[in-house]
Amino acid sequence: MPDIFDVLTEDHEEVKDLLAKLEKRPRRGASGDQMAKRKKMVEQLIIEESKHEALEEMHFWPVVRDKLTDGDKLADKATEQEQEAKEVLAKLDKLDSGASQFEKLLAEFVESGREHIQFEETQVWPNLRKALTKKEATEIGKRFRDGKKKAPTRPHPSTPPRPEMLKATGPAAAAVDKARDAATGRGSGNGAGTTGQTKAELYKQARELGIEGRSSMNKEELGRRVAAAQRKRK
Repeated sequence: MPDIFDVLTEDHEEVKDLLAKLEKRPRRGASGDQMAKRKKMVEQLIIEESKHEALEEMHFWPVVRDKLTDGDKLADKATEQEQEAKEVLAKLDKLDSGASQFEKLLAEFVESGREHIQFEETQVWPNLRKALTKKEATEIGKRFRDGKKKAPTRPHPSTPPRPEMLKATGPAAAAVDKARDAATGRGSGNGAGTTGQTKAELYKQARELGIEGRSSMNKEELGRRVAAAQRKRK
């Protein structure tokens, strides 16, 4: 059973893979299809980040505050970073990929997103691993993963990042988000196509297929395991 660090690692790997692809700016004169694909990838990034940040604020940072002596300081810094990210993502979500501010905001998030991941993985995880029992880490991981089904798919910077507030308003916000997504087709494809899949896409498929040990696999191994599992299902 994956623990909270396994679950967070999967999310981080998915986001890092998307950031690496989006960091490469489109060439001048890019086709409409290429720009539409870029917009779809950004939508996928926003969806995944929105879920991840909301769930961390509900299930992860409260544990950091409770278990670590400097937990309040660490959680305050992290939620401040996440709040700034929500502001950027909320603006980005409203823009077409050809808008003048689109690439500027995206570049801003790429940098801040990597900084936040590094802060979390290097400044928070090491001591929290020591502070949690295996059972505790696994239970938190399950709550986090189960929560994805009801998590918002859009950033909500006006909602205070307090667990009690998010738990009260999150399900309703998520329902509205998903209704809007369904009506507009937002998130219906991540722009990567069916070939040349990213590591993040392979991670997602491996998770859906129940492939164990996926957090420690590289892209090539993920590809092989996903393909093998799909063949068995046919």
